[in-house]
Amino acid sequence: MTILPPAVLRALDRFHAARPWDHNAHYHPWLVRQLPRRYGPALDVGCGSGDLARLLAGRSTSAVLGIDSDPAIIDRARQLTAPAAQAASVTFVAVDAMTGVPDGPYDVVTCVAAVHHLPYADALALFRRLLAPGGTLVVVGLARAEGPVDRLLGAVAVPANVVMAWLKNRGRRAAVRPVAMTARTRAAEMGYGEVVREARRVLPGCRVRRRLFWRYTLVWRKPEGS
Repeated sequence: MTILPPAVLRALDRFHAARPWDHNAHYHPWLVRQLPRRYGPALDVGCGSGDLARLLAGRSTSAVLGIDSDPAIIDRARQLTAPAAQAASVTFVAVDAMTGVPDGPYDVVTCVAAVHHLPYADALALFRRLLAPGGTLVVVGLARAEGPVDRLLGAVAVPANVVMAWLKNRGRRAAVRPVAMTARTRAAEMGYGEVVREARRVLPGCRVRRRLFWRYTLVWRKPEGS
């Protein structure tokens, strides 16, 4: 729950509407750093307009599959990828993540701001099954704010969000809303504590961390021979 007065909230809304920036794409460089320098097949779950899938293709020696349940955003991902040099190695498919993902195994599975759209524990178990032995899962997720730590991070994120919005839009004459921000959104229902408990149950040894800008990250490497 925010403690800011309504007038301040309205001013912030106007400021950010004029200076949009993609909080999820902000974590893409960090995500890529969690992966091996080279890997084989990769899967991006909830790929949206395909920005991350195209990044993954730059390191993949095989092919990258991006999936999303929204046919309209998948069409947009294909349009944006068509002129790119790596277009032949990236495929986008509109499919339900829980029932229609082609079997792997995949060396890399990523999921950014999408796992809270799915049954959480079942989705993590699916990702575990799809990963090849030694493969890497990286999730950037959203959790419902609860408790003093979340409130403190939220309080820090508000001014940081203003600074980032100004920096990323500096010099632009008009706001350009990133295509990725047109994808469907949904509020997170699980709190961070429950996210961590379920993740550790399904993915023993996973690394879960709170992050700025209302996100958390999860990294898990599937043991060799499993």
